[in-house]
Amino acid sequence: MLSRLADSFYWMSRYIERAENVSRFIDVNVNLMLDSPFSEDTEQWFPLVTTSGDEEDFKKRYNNETTRENVIHFLVADKQNPNSIYSCLRAARENARTMRESISNEMWEQLNTFYLMVQSYMHKPLDADDLYALCRQIRLASHLFVGVTDHTMSHGEAWNFIRLGRMFERADKTARILDVKYFILLPKVEDVGTPYDAILWTALLKSASAQEMYRKKYSHIQPDKVAEFLILDREFPRSIRFCLTRAEESLHFITGSPANQYNNSAERQLGRLRSELDYDNIQEIIKDGMHEYLDQFEAKLNSAGEALFATLLAMQPMPGVPVIKRNEQ
Repeated sequence: MLSRLADSFYWMSRYIERAENVSRFIDVNVNLMLDSPFSEDTEQWFPLVTTSGDEEDFKKRYNNETTRENVIHFLVADKQNPNSIYSCLRAARENARTMRESISNEMWEQLNTFYLMVQSYMHKPLDADDLYALCRQIRLASHLFVGVTDHTMSHGEAWNFIRLGRMFERADKTARILDVKYFILLPKVEDVGTPYDAILWTALLKSASAQEMYRKKYSHIQPDKVAEFLILDREFPRSIRFCLTRAEESLHFITGSPANQYNNSAERQLGRLRSELDYDNIQEIIKDGMHEYLDQFEAKLNSAGEALFATLLAMQPMPGVPVIKRNEQ
């Protein structure tokens, strides 16, 4: 497959997953306001910007005014923010347009409908009802796109690049929301074990659509069990371990390398990171520091992503064809 096409499949999928995850954070945060002792501004809304990793850009462009209106506009409709919901879907649609002949008609129709639906909300202030409706429609549209992709596209290289992008993005966002909960939302030791602590852990599970599956497995809300479920669970589709396992499967399908072996840097780094999760223990993670663990994980995941780009997505010159350089002016 051409690197250009592979890159488009990969990033189309990542952008759609990113838009869905941002909508999840916003929706849960709106509901959390009803039970939160925090003020409606900095303490309640800025962690959403932190989760997206765009703190510096936000502070620079909004003069550090972390109001509800500023944060929602930044995360939903800001055309200058490449990680806003609107920008992600615009980029996903553009990637799909450039490879229109390589995806099914149903995929294109769903993504185009998805983009136009979000665009219809961009020209008016979003009140609580509009925000709830938008976030719900984004989640459903994203789920529908994944379902349409799985059922109308051959599960070959292209499909595996799509799954690879989705799993990388999902693992990254699960790590980020868990890190925000541990490191920012509950900084006071005296808050641990309080009713508000339980509310935040429940909100965290809801943001990953994990509350029902967690309660089926563990029943009561326990911080260490929530962290274990979202990091190490083998079966839940939004746990970090599950995401990396599926990403590694797709990578080996694309490269043709046997499982548990590696022939390039991307396979080596992703395989090492996945194997670490196979042997990690939640008690040891908490003892050594949850924030430090997640921070190191995100750095390793980013490194694996860079290796993936260099190995499979970066355009390489054809063997024996001279590289023609543009004249410097």
